[in-house]
Amino acid sequence: MNSYKLRFIPLGGVVDVTKNMYVYELYEKEKLRDILIVDCGIGFPEEKELGVDFVIPDISYLSDKVDKIRAVLLSHGHEDHTSALPYHYEALNNPEVFTSRLTATFVENKFKEFGKKVKMNQIEYDKEYQFGLFTVSFIRITHSIPDALHILIKTPIGNFYHGADFKLDLTPPYGKYPDFYSIIKAGREGILCLFSDCLGVEREGLTLSESIVGQTFEDEMRKTKGKFVMTTFSSNISRIRQCVEAAIKFNRKIVFLGRSMRENSGQAKEIGYLPIPDRLQAKEDEVIRLPPNKICLIAAGSQGQYDSALSRLANNKNPNIKIKSGDRIIFSSDPIPGNEKEVYALIEELSLLGADVVYSDIHDQLHASGHGNQEDLKFLIRFTNPDYFIPIGGTIRHQNQYKKLVSDLGYNKEKVFSLNEGDNVWFVKGKAYLGNSLEIKNIYVDAYGIGDVGNVVLRDRRTLSSEGIVVAVLVLDSKAKLVSRPKLLSRGFVYEKGEEKLFSEAIILLERSLKPRPERVIDFNNIRKEITIILENFFFKKRGRKPLVIVDIIQI
Repeated sequence: MNSYKLRFIPLGGVVDVTKNMYVYELYEKEKLRDILIVDCGIGFPEEKELGVDFVIPDISYLSDKVDKIRAVLLSHGHEDHTSALPYHYEALNNPEVFTSRLTATFVENKFKEFGKKVKMNQIEYDKEYQFGLFTVSFIRITHSIPDALHILIKTPIGNFYHGADFKLDLTPPYGKYPDFYSIIKAGREGILCLFSDCLGVEREGLTLSESIVGQTFEDEMRKTKGKFVMTTFSSNISRIRQCVEAAIKFNRKIVFLGRSMRENSGQAKEIGYLPIPDRLQAKEDEVIRLPPNKICLIAAGSQGQYDSALSRLANNKNPNIKIKSGDRIIFSSDPIPGNEKEVYALIEELSLLGADVVYSDIHDQLHASGHGNQEDLKFLIRFTNPDYFIPIGGTIRHQNQYKKLVSDLGYNKEKVFSLNEGDNVWFVKGKAYLGNSLEIKNIYVDAYGIGDVGNVVLRDRRTLSSEGIVVAVLVLDSKAKLVSRPKLLSRGFVYEKGEEKLFSEAIILLERSLKPRPERVIDFNNIRKEITIILENFFFKKRGRKPLVIVDIIQI
């Protein structure tokens, strides 16, 4: 009798597209024996999460199980699959990390930024790795970045195929095409569950080859009289390399803008993935001395990120480079779901500067998605022929469309698990069922640290952005008696013309409210709270708005 069971727990990568992190737990006779982790990436904050740089997975569930973690496996080098690892590495008990060459290079560089080291292993294809009772092999696949891979996980209760972000590109610009032999072989050996990328499920046909973008770069560059600017993800080395090759053909100097873009391209160049003649690579401060028609800028910030290299160009904050009429700016990436507003706002700003901005809505070959369309997904399903399906890397909408796709192929749609935050699935004796839901929360990262941005901080930031701020300065003696008249200062709340009368009324209200107190020990924190409530209610009554009120008490 088989005494093993496996639990699959997504700590990210379902519902929110990014922040990918997946946990495989293997139990023997109810006792947890081994844990494998696949990917550990960042997510992008929503507009309401003001001041948040990015989001990372919540690993609190693993806190008492880290001694069971046998390895972390990384599917490819995009940040939403790798860049949370430096934040969690020590808490995960410094596990061994296994991945492909380019991904390893990016991750090691990220750890250097943190002043940390990582136990990195570059994988070999056609080799099996043993992690406790997990037997793992890596399968070459294509995506929008070189060195992407799929992972075959063999266990005592069955085999699992982890099909992270992919498309079936038969003519990739660099590297080899997908290893169809290994995929089909895995399917013939039997797959208990296929975990499949589902982000492209709404598009018909096969995804376009990455190679089509190179010709588009050439065509657009040929008709550009001014500076040529291309923006994409800084980890998208295939896209960057095709732009570099077009620039070489037209004898344009290549300049990388943005820290992540400079670092990733530098790392890729160092290991031979991005060959650039030294004579055609320039620094940012040299651009001002070069003819516009001899410049190719490759910039980070394609998702409209605040203060990114492209955003700085749009807002005239770059001292060496100014966008002018005749410049052409190519957006060679689609907005991640949720980022559309920021991306289109950036396009507007660049257009106002006179640039010719080209993006996928008006040109269909500027960007070849890295995610498989319906036919790519169908091929993987037919090749692996699994018993169960779990769509990953997509929203609920994409998961539901994937279920329909599976049903159209003749499989029982009840065999497809659409997972929400906190959902997890148990596999035992060839069967699968939903487990008890776990509490999963977002861990916010901002300039000041990790996890310090709670609901209260986000609320205050939202208030600041929409309602403004009022600071009340009170000078009190030891009995909480006012020594001088209160002072009120504001930003973003009322115009100067209306401020004097409103604040005079508020000061009179405070003077009436603040009376000496008989207590021996005065609780000044309670006084702050009382004054805050008084002012919030007063301003709401008078202006219909509730600014963020800060009460500063000076004791004398």
